[in-house]
Amino acid sequence: MGEQQYHLPVLLQETTELLHINPSGTYVDATFGGGGHSRAILERLGENGRLIVFDQDEDAYRNRIIDDRVTFVQQNFRHLQRFLKLHKAEPVDGILADLGVSSHQFDTAERGFSIRFDADLDMRMDTRTDLTAAKLLATWSEAKLHLLFQEYGEVTNSKTLAQTIVKNRKAHPMRTIAEFKSVIQPIVKGNPQKYLAQVFQALRIAVNDELGALKDLLSQSAEVLKPGGRLAIITFHSLEDRMVKNFMKSGSFEEAQDDPFGLETPPKLFKLITKKPVTASDAELKNNSRSRSAKLRVAEKNL
Repeated sequence: MGEQQYHLPVLLQETTELLHINPSGTYVDATFGGGGHSRAILERLGENGRLIVFDQDEDAYRNRIIDDRVTFVQQNFRHLQRFLKLHKAEPVDGILADLGVSSHQFDTAERGFSIRFDADLDMRMDTRTDLTAAKLLATWSEAKLHLLFQEYGEVTNSKTLAQTIVKNRKAHPMRTIAEFKSVIQPIVKGNPQKYLAQVFQALRIAVNDELGALKDLLSQSAEVLKPGGRLAIITFHSLEDRMVKNFMKSGSFEEAQDDPFGLETPPKLFKLITKKPVTASDAELKNNSRSRSAKLRVAEKNL
């Protein structure tokens, strides 16, 4: 399967440039996907360079790059530090994570990521885990579902949506995408495509604990990067972008409060390389609609 069909890597040129690749350095591609970013990094690495790639997805593993410089770790990137230690690969010169769901996952009907197909409501990136979207809809409380759709999907009527699911789930189990759509169809607001996309995004984030995993990745990146090493993260929605921005700026996940008394602030972990996020060029937007919401932020670990 060619790279083109599998997944068009977003912001490829910009990311590779901003990582400032040292040909004999050690780099991490935390989200291998179709391997587009990995290939671009490898092109810039010499024979002593090293690339550690993470991807928990079985399909990504089948699509791996066979190269002596590459180590494939079939795990969620939240285990970054543990596996870098195991493979004697730390400290590293750079880390890249592209947090978009690979086009391949969206286009593979039976994975249950896309509203375009009917399939089981699955959405697990790692099929070895237990929690599927169907299980979540069947078991989570109304309050928890309400918060989920409000926070992760910014769904306009998230309260009504949660009530509808809980009220109907005994009589109408929602095991497939079609069953789920028919239960919530009466309360869909605005453009149905957009509404369902937000609902599906929220389910996907929860099923895969994406924000928890991102927190783990960011915290560990500060530990495993060499001083002067770079961290490059591509996000696709505001929750992720806010986390990355706050972490790069202040080393914490909350908005940094200005201290009116000017007390000592802890030394900064990172220096921002991108003051504003880098977004896709017009040419890329034309070529790949998925790059529309992509934002790249890059920071360098302080010496």
